[in-house]
Amino acid sequence: MRIGIDARSILNPEKGDAIGIGHYTYQLVRHLLKNDQENEYVIFFDFRVREKDVKKFTKPNTKIVFFPFSDYKRYMPGAYSEILVTATLQREKLDVLHTASFVNRIPLGYRGKTVVTFHDMSMYNIPECLPTTRYIANKTIAKLMARRADKIIAVSNYLREDLRKFLKVKDEKISLVYSGLDERFFENPELDVAKALGKFGIEKKYILFLGTLEPSKNITRLLNAFSDFKQREKQKTGKFGYQLVLAGKEGWKSKEYRQMVKDLKLSKDVIFTGYVIGDDLVPLFKNAEFFIMPSLYEGFGMTVLEAFATRSPAIISRVSSLPELAGDAAYYINPLDTEEMTNAMILFAENEDVRSKYKSAGFEQAKKFDWNKCALETLEIYKSLK
Repeated sequence: MRIGIDARSILNPEKGDAIGIGHYTYQLVRHLLKNDQENEYVIFFDFRVREKDVKKFTKPNTKIVFFPFSDYKRYMPGAYSEILVTATLQREKLDVLHTASFVNRIPLGYRGKTVVTFHDMSMYNIPECLPTTRYIANKTIAKLMARRADKIIAVSNYLREDLRKFLKVKDEKISLVYSGLDERFFENPELDVAKALGKFGIEKKYILFLGTLEPSKNITRLLNAFSDFKQREKQKTGKFGYQLVLAGKEGWKSKEYRQMVKDLKLSKDVIFTGYVIGDDLVPLFKNAEFFIMPSLYEGFGMTVLEAFATRSPAIISRVSSLPELAGDAAYYINPLDTEEMTNAMILFAENEDVRSKYKSAGFEQAKKFDWNKCALETLEIYKSLK
């Protein structure tokens, strides 16, 4: 088979890497090439990506293709996408084309077999947490791509049910394939923890949140709960020994969170790291007293698995795909109940046995998610369209 994969989310000079989708695409391509030497792969990148950046994807059975440059794009982006991209795809004579997210729209003019991965249906579950333009665009494109795809990959069973409910996709069209977990989170190298913590100004024990700072992540309630946690700890002991580390790029309405920190008098207690990359991520997880994810919705929730693998005990929301992902390995809260969130922080801060229990349970749960398995199951979906 000749298999095409749209990999523009891995290296995107214009928008920066799409964190979740980019990671999924990178790991899927990497493990497909590792496990399959029989089929041919055509990996598509943006025309502005440098050739040296894609050398890691060069294998004997792989061809790298760059979508063509066009000065016309600024004047007629629709025509650029439909005409030039369609022509590029058709030229490769693919047996199947896989796009790793519905937002990476397959041109209407392309007639080949297609697979689309769905990671997220937040526009249906929490529309109030999205900017209006994103809400409208995502609903429109999701409907179009659900109809267009020959096969759809859902990264969780919860997402599969949403596809049935909201987009009326038939069962036989959807395959459940869980994403894997990068093996580096299981490794135990010599970590320069002091360097990583010093870089972000972390000076005390800390609670870690990792994710884009936007309304869907429930940051407002998290800050209120942390403020209550601080007040109750100070009433008990006369001091407060924790910081809240908000690690992740700033998203929609993120400026409001910085103002809220000032209003709650938490400026010395809350740290905004920005997007965390490379060697800083694992030390942040490993040294945290505990991890917290109070999201209102998650299509998958990869950061929970990362916390598990690094033995960071986790407090997470009992919503959407998270119970399916975490099983009994996390402590669950109602994300709409600020007091319950505060009580969970107090429990984890004061009870080492509780933290130890969830460290062990989380580590075992994380082992269930493997990129090799994901790649092989995805390959079977490609073969079904032959």
